[in-house]
Amino acid sequence: MQNAIAVPKSHILIKNISAFAKKNALMLIAFAAALITTFFVPIDAEYIGYFDFKTLSCLFCVLAVVCALRNQNFFYMLAGKLVQRFKTIRSATIALVYITFIGSMLIANDMALLTFLPLGYLVLKTTAKERYMAYVFILQNIAANFGGMLTPFGNPQNLYLYSHFSIPDGEFIKIMLVPFLLSVTLITVCCFFIRPEPIVQLENDISVPKAKTAILLALFALSIAIVFRGIPYGLGLLVIPAVLLFVDRKALSQVDYPLLLTFVFFFIFAGNMARVEPVRELFSSLLGKNTLLFSVLSCQCISNVPSAILLSNFTGDYPSLLVGVNIGGVGTLISSLASLITFREYSKNQPGKTKAYIVMFSVINFAFLIVLTSLELVIM
Repeated sequence: MQNAIAVPKSHILIKNISAFAKKNALMLIAFAAALITTFFVPIDAEYIGYFDFKTLSCLFCVLAVVCALRNQNFFYMLAGKLVQRFKTIRSATIALVYITFIGSMLIANDMALLTFLPLGYLVLKTTAKERYMAYVFILQNIAANFGGMLTPFGNPQNLYLYSHFSIPDGEFIKIMLVPFLLSVTLITVCCFFIRPEPIVQLENDISVPKAKTAILLALFALSIAIVFRGIPYGLGLLVIPAVLLFVDRKALSQVDYPLLLTFVFFFIFAGNMARVEPVRELFSSLLGKNTLLFSVLSCQCISNVPSAILLSNFTGDYPSLLVGVNIGGVGTLISSLASLITFREYSKNQPGKTKAYIVMFSVINFAFLIVLTSLELVIM
């Protein structure tokens, strides 16, 4: 009897470990990379200098407040009100894409997808337009990656580079404005490939608690002020968690801690790599030839966040690096964490159609990657 019980428990444990590994693959890869480099650069006092505590603090504050706002259905309510106004699947798709685009500027690309992909599924499911799901999800994914490029807190790699190089606010926007406008144009054009078939309007009776939402919006404004260096990040670390303990304690447990740990591990990996002389010489040489192109290619292999952290140790050409790790977020399925989130959501809703999704994803993403990279190489 005991053996019969033990077998299912072991299967459940293996299943849970497998699910955790799939969900947090990037964090585990970062941990492995950091661990391996410690054999070449033993742990010493210099390790503490690897960490960008301002980036980690800002990311934690933004993620915590966003989780609390999501718990109040705030973003879902706003998105539902907007989508409700549109009468065709084309216009609804444009609304979904632009909501994701704008959302990524305010709540980061990963959180925007976790918030608005379910809305996209709901719209397509309830209007019997599931055949467009792969295409709409892919456009939402691209919108999340590119929408966040205009603000320092829109993408995790932006927050890091903005802090690491102390980029002035005006200069940051100036650097990213052209690729941002190009991406908006391309995404909008892609939306018009969907036929303007009529849909039944969705009902939206979602309400949010006004007092609690007002407090959370004030905290969100505080976290943004911290990102823009208007308020010391230490103050945010004291105030935001303290208020959330009373307003929405659950949000603190919902923060994407694996993402924060991913940053920690990649800080160790990048710091150690920068202390290995042959690696320093090789990367400095490659980046010296074309920082933009090399950073784009790096994202296709190791994703955009680790690319930003790693390559920032070998170049001072932050405008090219900043553009490269943002454009490089499209392309392969591993070029950004956002793409993996989208694939996970799609495969959950359409489990038998993942191969077709990957083919469509690759064609569209590489088209964006080639066009934007080519245009930026000419401009820069």
